[in-house]
Amino acid sequence: MSDRDLIEVQSASEEILKGKFLHAFRDTVTLPDGKSAIREYFVHPGAVMVIPLLQDAKGQLKVVLERQFRYPVGQVMIEFPAGKLDPGEDSLVCAQRELAEETGYRAQQWARAGVLHPVIAYSTEFIDIWFAKDLHLGERHLDDAEFLEVFTATPAELLQWCLEGKVTDAKTLTGALWLQNVLSGVWTLDWQTTP
Repeated sequence: MSDRDLIEVQSASEEILKGKFLHAFRDTVTLPDGKSAIREYFVHPGAVMVIPLLQDAKGQLKVVLERQFRYPVGQVMIEFPAGKLDPGEDSLVCAQRELAEETGYRAQQWARAGVLHPVIAYSTEFIDIWFAKDLHLGERHLDDAEFLEVFTATPAELLQWCLEGKVTDAKTLTGALWLQNVLSGVWTLDWQTTP
């Protein structure tokens, strides 16, 4: 199967916004049939999401989640911890940093699950998915102007919230899919101990 009949080729590019976080372009592309079209999109530095696994005092498996107000949708959202990559930052280093900053947890075991592209129609954004376990609680260090609540839930509770539409964040829904398949043994992870 060839992609040749699907690929669009850039013929011109115009920067239309350079903000603190978002960088937007309007490109002219040549379509596979030779016609032209306009494509507007955001360039994003990439991000990570962490699925932290925690054994509670009774030995029951829980996941660490966050509640955070997201201004563009005007709602408090339930999410897995996540954050943007700094320039040149390694994905695992970013995952470790974000987990510690947002939740206070540090993990001894890490496994990279995969990558997701949450908004392929208008952004270059990718999110590396990480699992973390053997968690130890320390102090949180939230960014300025960052307000969020950290809580735990069972995997069954999280999946029920996905079913009920209480969880609608794309990365967290993808994380729930990974979690469900890892816990059922259908998908496996390559766990590594980190210092």
